[in-house]
Amino acid sequence: MAKIILTGDRPTGRLHIGHYVGSLRERVKLQNSGTYDKIFIMIADAQALTDNADNPEKIRQNIIEVALDYLACGLDPEKSTIFIQSQIPQLPELCAYYMNLVTVSRLQRNPTVKAEIQSRNFEASIPVGFFTYPISQAADITAFQATTVPGGEDQVPMLEQTREIVRKFNSTYGKALTEPDILLPSNEVCQRLPGIDGKAKMSKSIGNCIYLSETADEIKKKVMNMYTDPDHIRLSDPGKITGNTVFTYLDAFCTAEHFKRYLPDYDNLDELKTHYQRGGLGDVKVKKFLYAILMEYLEPIKKRRTELEKNIPAIYKMLQDGSQKARAVAAQTLKAVKSAMKINYFDDDELIKEQVKRFQR
Repeated sequence: MAKIILTGDRPTGRLHIGHYVGSLRERVKLQNSGTYDKIFIMIADAQALTDNADNPEKIRQNIIEVALDYLACGLDPEKSTIFIQSQIPQLPELCAYYMNLVTVSRLQRNPTVKAEIQSRNFEASIPVGFFTYPISQAADITAFQATTVPGGEDQVPMLEQTREIVRKFNSTYGKALTEPDILLPSNEVCQRLPGIDGKAKMSKSIGNCIYLSETADEIKKKVMNMYTDPDHIRLSDPGKITGNTVFTYLDAFCTAEHFKRYLPDYDNLDELKTHYQRGGLGDVKVKKFLYAILMEYLEPIKKRRTELEKNIPAIYKMLQDGSQKARAVAAQTLKAVKSAMKINYFDDDELIKEQVKRFQR
């Protein structure tokens, strides 16, 4: 069986380093590994509209931002099919069929849905489109017969719902869909990088992000204002590592090579942590180290993005071509689904013959 990846992002803003360390960096590795037969990367504009229906211009403007960030990070349209969700009409049709296989109570139990509803204050008035987005996500994944979905820990309940839908469909109508597996980042810290304010997840809506396209000065300002240990006031004070955002980011980005280049007083991150915990190491020194590491990752991305911005029509053409390729693949899946459900009326010669016999009696 072919190995196929489906992944993507909502175009609600520019992508940030949480996206990079949590998914983009890994996508590029997977793309270049030669392990997978096909890779589909979706800009999920239709899903973004489920909680931004009153501001479609926000989505419209950010599609190009996401596409630029994708290409700047190393995603290659020759190796990965990059497409726009709303341009694939087969997806909402598949979603409509899957809705009959899921109960309202099952959607209400989905931990990710519950958390997202709470974070957006939708408790009193939940848009139907937002409430059913796990079903829409199942349509996205199965349309391309994806075997693998890279994602963070917050996506585990969502993928399990997709797997349930696939099993229900295949048992009811006959095997037509592929049951996918999730691929979590190998570095646990990367699964949910906290915001620079030390709060939960890095989030565009909260504004606690470092964006891939920000200037060096903007990034430096954010790093130097990062949340650390509020009790680490004097240089001599022992510092806490747990909950210290700077060290969490170092866990996600730092390698032994970075110490050789930027902080040769230490051999590795464990030594740096030990010194900080016993006291005698200031936050400023650690933050400057983190800034140097982040810029090593981000400078090449920013440079490539600047070049890509010089030919915006080519980016839209890439998205159009990718959407056409994705549409053709989704059409084949929809055909198989309708055949399994026996609603392919005009392609079913046996049905027509049966009806002829029926009415000729």
